[in-house]
Amino acid sequence: MIQRVIRIENAETTAAIFGAYDVNTRLIEGRFGVGLHNKSGEDGSDAVVITGEDQEAVNAAASAVEYLRDMVRYNDHLTEQSVRYVVDMIADGHSGELTQISPDCIFVTAKGKPVKAKTAGQVRYVEAIRKNTIVLGVGPAGTGKTFLAVAMAVKALRDKQVSRIILTRPAIEAGERLGFLPGDLLSKIDPYLRPLYDALGEMLGAEGHQRLVEKGVIEVAPLAYMRGRTLDDAFIILDEAQNATPEQVKMFLTRLGFGSKVVVTGDLTQTDLPNGQKSGLASAVKILDGIDDIAIQYLTEKDVVRHHLVQKIILAYDKYDRAEAEKNARRQSAGKRTYRPGGHDSGPRS
Repeated sequence: MIQRVIRIENAETTAAIFGAYDVNTRLIEGRFGVGLHNKSGEDGSDAVVITGEDQEAVNAAASAVEYLRDMVRYNDHLTEQSVRYVVDMIADGHSGELTQISPDCIFVTAKGKPVKAKTAGQVRYVEAIRKNTIVLGVGPAGTGKTFLAVAMAVKALRDKQVSRIILTRPAIEAGERLGFLPGDLLSKIDPYLRPLYDALGEMLGAEGHQRLVEKGVIEVAPLAYMRGRTLDDAFIILDEAQNATPEQVKMFLTRLGFGSKVVVTGDLTQTDLPNGQKSGLASAVKILDGIDDIAIQYLTEKDVVRHHLVQKIILAYDKYDRAEAEKNARRQSAGKRTYRPGGHDSGPRS
């Protein structure tokens, strides 16, 4: 039996690592095939003892425990999702990417909650926003694209790097149905902008957010309202850009003024454009690739920071979409093989 002992400063840290009702312990044990238990020293210190038959598995589990211990040291709250992320990255041989995750806080919300990049992909996304004038953040739901962009915008405003924040989304899915909704135009488009209001409210609090909106420091508006404007000294976010047309995305990007920064976010797998219309985000990713001061940052299911089932849902849909694409490709290939000009097929004759 192989054994590793990881020293822990106190019982509180050990409790955080093991999780409520040992939920984290079971996760680590199940993934690496090891056993975990705690051992208290006479000097008041604690230790996590890892035992197993395989040296590599024991070492991997030890690395996970050490990383979780360091997260607690930096006052990171260990959620089930964050523990799963650490364990999965180490088990999949990507422990080096964990070193990219900085304990630095981007912003502290109105309720005192620190906002941090929690995955390697999120770290690269935040760094891209810091270093580039325009960033395209592409990835599935739950990867923090909008939330982190709003946090960076509020930080830039607080640090006086910009004088205003402009948040926008296409209301393309409203389409012909706007007329059936009650109220004036602003009331009708409000549901489509609600996620942006929610993100701002979490960062600044309801009163702080509303006060800045009334002063014109923060503007939340549908994408159509951007036409004809030049936006100087602003942090501008276009959310759900997969639902904008190529013409709309071009119009938006050319609003960029001096001293401004632009973040475009979207999920190419959730396009709601009608009649198979091409997504402006998909076009922008191809057209703008390789241009200096424009970064295209992809996030994946590994960067999902919601419930762990969200990762499984994304992977299941990706698997299904790939299978359907392969099936359609085989059908098209079979159709081409059996067709001959002149109305004769190339199949066997009777």
